Amino acid sequence: MANGSEGMLKMKRIEQLSVCIAMAALAAPALANEAALQKCRSLVEAAARLACYDAIPVGATAPTATTSSPSGVPVPSGRAAPIAGTAGAAPLPAPAAKTAEFGFEARAALPTTERIDSAITGNFEGWNPNSRIRLANGQVWQVTDGTARILDLMNPKVAVRRGAFGAFYLEIQGTNHSPRVRRVE
Repeated sequence: MANGSEGMLKMKRIEQLSVCIAMAALAAPALANEAALQKCRSLVEAAARLACYDAIPVGATAPTATTSSPSGVPVPSGRAAPIAGTAGAAPLPAPAAKTAEFGFEARAALPTTERIDSAITGNFEGWNPNSRIRLANGQVWQVTDGTARILDLMNPKVAVRRGAFGAFYLEIQGTNHSPRVRRVE
């Protein structure tokens, strides 16, 4: 009996060791780029720092060939080096209109409409999970939250409103329930 438990203990240790080896192998690429990250963090000038970060290969275990830009920042081969007036010269600042919205590109792409109003034509008997609801404006919305309600409404007015984290909710006149929906047509 003692040999059986010792064998199980050895097997458990081998499994733990193999998990540790696998984790170390997966962490190696991250450690390989740590020196490059430290170098980029030390750069004071924003454009040079950004170019340095862009030059770090993503997901590669071996460093790729690089060339130097006029400012001395490494640039991966296949990419054009940043344009500068002369060697060692600081890059020209971007126009104020471009820098005012820098980093807010996703915000600019969001529509400004927070809700749309429409109706459901005919007798509306409610919904089940994954039900598709056709609105009078031609849009089709699918229930995504797994709720179900039984209703008996004739031509109810509805509003689809934007929620947090990209969610949409269908507000139906005559009920206090608003299922989470996604547009399918």
